Amino acid sequence: MTGSHVAINRDYWNGMAADWVAAGERNWRREAPVWGIWGLPEAELGLLAEGLDGKAAIELGCGTGYVSGWMTRRGARVTGVDVSSEQLATARRLARDHGADIAFLEANAEATGLPAGSYDFAISEYGAAIWCDPDLWLREAWRLLRPGGGLVFLGNHPLALMTAPNSGAPSEAILHRPYRGLGRLDWTGVEIDPGGVEFTRTTAGWIAVFSEIGFDIEGYLELYAPDTAEGTRFSVPADWAKRYPCEQVWKLRKRA
Repeated sequence: MTGSHVAINRDYWNGMAADWVAAGERNWRREAPVWGIWGLPEAELGLLAEGLDGKAAIELGCGTGYVSGWMTRRGARVTGVDVSSEQLATARRLARDHGADIAFLEANAEATGLPAGSYDFAISEYGAAIWCDPDLWLREAWRLLRPGGGLVFLGNHPLALMTAPNSGAPSEAILHRPYRGLGRLDWTGVEIDPGGVEFTRTTAGWIAVFSEIGFDIEGYLELYAPDTAEGTRFSVPADWAKRYPCEQVWKLRKRA
């Protein structure tokens, strides 16, 4: 495994794995997928590729594996990759409980070791999308996809990170860090709810790396909290997220 962030994030998620079991169990039981902090419906966002039946799909940073489970129900042959052995233990148990045939691999999504050109579709919801270096994991996703294959990922909106206090407190309507140069964020030493090492880019930065690697942009979504949302989830207050986008989705296609 390369890069200090990989070991930091592996240890963080191994230590946090028990806290995510219940959420994983709920999501595995869902008939219809929902996404992100606020559980926005698949019918509105359309993150899963159409026509997955018989296709090879991979989830990069799969956690408890529920997205892999959703793709399996749609007829895909699925591989789930994660750096955390404890998260994968939950994913494997839940796959057995639901009769899902999924190949789970303990590996860094920046360098999986899987054969090139093996997959028709790749997806990441807060997995590789935020915990891996975009310059590395996006190249690995490109390598793994067949020409014309699709990649979809969901993660923090840059605005949510710019307005997050350095203490780890919830986002505010105040800028706490500059937009220019936005990239690596180390949450290991914050006062409130210490985390791991996350990555993002400015919008122009994302577009530049997609173009350099060989992805075309097919869609982009900025996600808000629904009008009915209340409270604070994952350091994002509902009232804030009704006014400002807290998450973003990129829909990409590997150039043929």
